Amino acid sequence: MLLSWIGAWPGWGLLVSVGVVLCLAVWGRTLVVLVASTAALVSSLTATSLEPLAPGRVEARGVMVTDVLEGRFGPYALIELDAGPVLADLPPEAAASRGDVVEVEGLAGGESGTIRGERHRGVVDVGSFRVVAGPSSPIQRWGNAMRDRVIDRLTPLEGGRALLAGFLVGDTSGVDEIDQSAMRRAGLSHYTAVSGSNVALFLGLLYVVAGPIGVGPRRRAVVGLLGLPVFAAATRFEPSVVRASAMAALGLGGRLIGMAMEAWQVLAAAVTGLLLLDPTLIHNTGFQLSVAATAGVMVGARWPVAGSRVNRTLAVTVAAQAVVAPLLLIHFGLVPLLSPLANLVAAPLVAMATVLGAVGVIGPGFVGDIGAWLAGIVLGLARVASAWPQIGWPGLGIILTALLVHLRFRRWRGQLAVVAALAVVWSVLGPVRSVPDPGVVVLDVGQGDAILLSGGQGRFALVDGGPDPVILVEALQEYGVRDLDLVVLTHVHADHATGLAGLVGRVPIGLVWARTAPHETSASAELIRVLGENRVEVSEPRVGESLQLGALNVTVEGPLRTYASPNDQSVVLTVAGPGRAMLLSGDIETIAQAELGHLRADVLKVPHQGAATSDPDWLEQVGSSVAVISVGPNDFGHPADWVITTLEESGATVIRTDVAGDVVVPLG
Repeated sequence: MLLSWIGAWPGWGLLVSVGVVLCLAVWGRTLVVLVASTAALVSSLTATSLEPLAPGRVEARGVMVTDVLEGRFGPYALIELDAGPVLADLPPEAAASRGDVVEVEGLAGGESGTIRGERHRGVVDVGSFRVVAGPSSPIQRWGNAMRDRVIDRLTPLEGGRALLAGFLVGDTSGVDEIDQSAMRRAGLSHYTAVSGSNVALFLGLLYVVAGPIGVGPRRRAVVGLLGLPVFAAATRFEPSVVRASAMAALGLGGRLIGMAMEAWQVLAAAVTGLLLLDPTLIHNTGFQLSVAATAGVMVGARWPVAGSRVNRTLAVTVAAQAVVAPLLLIHFGLVPLLSPLANLVAAPLVAMATVLGAVGVIGPGFVGDIGAWLAGIVLGLARVASAWPQIGWPGLGIILTALLVHLRFRRWRGQLAVVAALAVVWSVLGPVRSVPDPGVVVLDVGQGDAILLSGGQGRFALVDGGPDPVILVEALQEYGVRDLDLVVLTHVHADHATGLAGLVGRVPIGLVWARTAPHETSASAELIRVLGENRVEVSEPRVGESLQLGALNVTVEGPLRTYASPNDQSVVLTVAGPGRAMLLSGDIETIAQAELGHLRADVLKVPHQGAATSDPDWLEQVGSSVAVISVGPNDFGHPADWVITTLEESGATVIRTDVAGDVVVPLG
């Protein structure tokens, strides 16, 4: 298995695999390992890259590789055309399922890439989209029917019902983005990546439904082998379920021909075969995590653990978490420290919810309702556990070292337990990142603004929320922010309002300042709606109004009147600390700047991501020694070169969030 994994990486994998095969031939290792080595060679030779799609008009018929998915900018899907797989941006009314035959017309452009683990040759902006036929494969048709049955019985997909759909068929489309992030940060997201336990449940239900046909080991093996492809199709061939199905198929096939296989042989053969069929799986995060977690579970199951079933379960969970931790750090940057504890509580709830949900899909609906209620408890656990401490590479190194010493030197177990307990207490009491006391943190949220004010003694305010609620919520958790005295929406644009809408209801908010009329966007309207639903007080701040936030004084400087431009309508604030002051200018442009020309500050949050919409004289007159530009990757040319030059020539040090990350500004 390891050799096929190495061999799937083009280039050096081939050379390594050749050497290993020669060594194995001399040492006479098992047939399974030799097969793995052969697969490694083939994987290296067959791995290819996709050429970018030529720009121009596209009129073609293709097959849906995914369902129609909902993204931040509208529906999209992967479609296999004659020219290869493409990422299609679809019209709002588009609806189709995996395997459907469709006709598309649109404009091709953009670079090749990968999305949801699948490669594509480029992007097609689809203007005309039509489904002309259903799936040609009966397996895909049956899989779609099974998936549709689950979704129909669980609709509306909200809260626990949405999460239960994830448990059953891996459909998390109804789970809020922030809740998906909470599941990941709590170490529980693997429950929605349909895997081994779900395959086992499906086979069990299949045997029950098959009745007399499924009596006897050989008949059950045949029934299982016929049903597994349908289940894989229903779960959209997610890498984790493909891995689990391959392992189950090997076990059932061995039973059918009377050949027993050991668990490690099954895992090695399954991974080898899958990499042989599709070497690109090596780059799929879900496949990597699934294989690593399975290996970890198998290792943990063999640990010599004394005591109750709880101890055994905890050992298996710790082993799985230890194996996947490096991958989590590589892909996501952090590992949930207390994930084993969260899993210890969640595992029986997930198992019961999944069983009851499956029974509810094929039988009485109230049974599924109970399953959805249990899934809701898991979701609540994830929301709580998502705020628990996360660790990086240094912390992981310490923990793994302690674990190895614990296994090797048993007489030190007591001392290691004390050290581990102290480490956990320290992690729980202290946030991952330090907050200025008092001061400001300009958060790196991409192309937009989100600015955290810290007045000391646990008092916080937030000015704008950026374009992504997941990034915002995670950032606040990492700074240890549990509630906000004040939230300010400077103006209506989505790169300031969207993140705030996702925050409402998850972080307690004392007061909201917003002065947007006569302007409105869908993002600002959604924010006002959720604020009303959660009964959060909203006030229109007036010029000269101030709020004392611990050691910080927050004063409203603008807008001075109603402006035609939403940017000029921005709420402008001066945040004054004991040592210096910072001007938060929203996205004001030349007109509002001319009317606010009297403002001075030691630190300037540069308006509008440093766009060429500012007055250079105004930028100089603010007289700041530090200028912070909150900006992310964009196609607008932000920040403008002349803006940076003007600020630097005026004596300011310019700091960009897209370069420096979060910018911490002490005001003490």
